[in-house]
Parts: sequence; C-alpha cells; structure tokens
Amino acid sequence: MQIKKYTAPTLKEATAKMKLELGSEAIILSTRIIEPDLKQNRKKMFELTVGIENVAVQQKKSTPSSVKVNEAKKSLYDELKSISEKVYPKMEVPSKQPVTEKSAPKKSKAQPAQETVLGKELKEIVDTLIYREVNKPIITSVLGQLEKQKSFLHPSTIDSYVLQSIASMIPVKNFELRKKGKPTVISLVGPTGVGKTTCIAKLAVISKILHNLDVGLISSDTYRLGAIDQLKIFSEISNIDFLVAYEPEDMPKLIDSFKKKDVIFIDTAGRSQKSLDQLKKTKEFLDAVKVDETYLVLSSTGNSKNLFDTAEKFKLFNYNALIFTKLDEAVVYGNILNVAVNFNSPITFLSNGQVIPDDIIAADKEFIAKIVYTGKMHK
Repeated sequence: MQIKKYTAPTLKEATAKMKLELGSEAIILSTRIIEPDLKQNRKKMFELTVGIENVAVQQKKSTPSSVKVNEAKKSLYDELKSISEKVYPKMEVPSKQPVTEKSAPKKSKAQPAQETVLGKELKEIVDTLIYREVNKPIITSVLGQLEKQKSFLHPSTIDSYVLQSIASMIPVKNFELRKKGKPTVISLVGPTGVGKTTCIAKLAVISKILHNLDVGLISSDTYRLGAIDQLKIFSEISNIDFLVAYEPEDMPKLIDSFKKKDVIFIDTAGRSQKSLDQLKKTKEFLDAVKVDETYLVLSSTGNSKNLFDTAEKFKLFNYNALIFTKLDEAVVYGNILNVAVNFNSPITFLSNGQVIPDDIIAADKEFIAKIVYTGKMHK
C-alpha cells in the first residue's frame, strides 16, 4: 500500500488530481488546510493525504519490487499509527503519591508554616478554577476532596491531587464499534454552527481506517446551504456511501439500503435550542428509525449558561453522550466540566480543529482535567 499527498487551491481540484492518478480505489486518510503566507507569496491550499491499496497504480502501471511494496506498507502503517495516536493519545498524568502514614507530613514546630503555605496554595487553586470558569459547586467539591486528603497534601504534590479530584468527577464514554452482523446507527444533533458535519466526517474516517468498518452516511440537513455538498464531496474522496433524507418517511428505506453496513452515521440539521418546533421537526427524522446512539455536539467556545440551556432543551433527543468542538478556539475549558457534571452526561470526543480525522481526540478523564485546570491543550 502507498501513501500520497495532493495539494490544490480547492478541495475539489485536489480530489480531481487524486482520482486522475489513482482512480476510485484511494482511501482518504486526512485533509489539511495550508494557510496563506503573504511573505512567501503562498495562497491558501488544500492538502489530501491518501492511501492506495494497489501500489501498482502508477502512470506507467509498473509492478514495484518487494522492497518497494514493504516500504509502501510501512508508510501506510506509520500514517495509520500516527492518526491513531492523535485520536487515541496516551496521556502522561502525574501519578498519585503513595498515601501511607510514613508519607504524611510529620507534626512539628514548623507545621503552622506548612499550613500557611498550603492555605496560600488552596487560595491560588480556587482563583485558578474561578478564572477557568469552573462553577462554584464543583470548586467546593474539589476543596472537599482536598480536605479529606489534607494530612497528605504538600505544595509539591497538591496540583496532582487537584487533577485527580477533577478527573474523578468527569464521566466519559468510549467509542466502541465492532462488526456484529447489523449496523450500529449513530446520530449527531446540536445547535447551528457547532461543527456536526465535520465531526461526522471525522468519525466516519476513524471507523473506516482505524476500526476497519464498512460505513454509511445519511444526511437530513437539507436546510443549511452547502451541507449536502460538504458531505457529498467528503463521501466521494473517502469512498464512503452517502444518502440524503429529504423527509422523515425517507429514513426507513435509506437505513434498509445500508443494512449490510457496520455503522451508519446520521447528520441532522443544526437547530436553535429556543425553537421547539424546529427541534421536533429534526426529531421526526430520527424517530422514523431505530437509533442506537445519539451524540449532542456542543461548542467549547460557548459560556456555561448557554451550554446548560442547550443541553437541557436537547434532552428531547435522549442523547447518550457529548462531543465538544472548537477546543482550538476556546480560551478556557471549565464549561466542558460544568456541562458534563451538571447533566451527568459522558463525553466521548473532543474536536480541536478542521483536519480530518487528525483533529479529534477520544475523551479521557485525566486529559480533560488537565485542560480544565491548566487552560492549555496537551496532546
């Protein structure tokens, strides 16, 4: 197998280049926008990273040597490994210090000074969490957990205890898909502009190239200009079957068309949480078929009050998990913690950019605790 990259001023032109050279057998691994650089007189470009199973597909149709075949296989393996590590990263988390009687600070004449230092540390922790826009009840809970461990706290380890306290509150849900003889149907719902369609594309590629599943896409978003075209282009360059539902009664026959698939993703129209009629209209499409999982997609740039209102109104869909997008645009991440804890809804993915499928991270308690507490994205 072989890895190739194609760049062009538009995604359509890059796709045309790919198809001209490799035909329809190529598998899209990722897409990337190369931003313009005025100093280098470089315009905005689109880059496709593509895998092709038939390494003999060359302009001369020559048969590569076994060495070249092995190199091509290694190249694809490395590319898939790189994508897998980005989506499912292994986090380095501060380990908890052994809690034993011997490790507890000894009572001494210097103890009041130690308590004073810890008091300052705790004040800084509270100030930090407030700045990160973590809700007060959660801060109180963190302090309560620290109070239980106060005999073992030390200025050098207190941050580790804070991270552990935050992580213990965060519900997460693994994205577990496997072949089971019938398709798993997953729908994504959410307000306008949060990036549902891009998330669908990322999850479809992850399912196809990392989980080796046969994927189908259905869109019921016939309201937003360009929504259908966006998924249609993606499906063409990714070799993933794509269908459109214009009315709720279209859904059963479309699902039946994909009955041999392993997973079906349903993209829905973005709706304002303030419009109950629009929410009900979207729900009609999903009620027409059996949906196994529904993910509520929220933007991490929203404030907690708005996110709470959205999460409450979208309970209409009985969503199973949360996906937070636009982490690369957010300033603080306390709102992610606030929503997950307040609604006791597990987080399944975090999206941090537009690159498909690289810019999405499987939810991890310790990772989320880190970004909430530090305000920085760590991969």
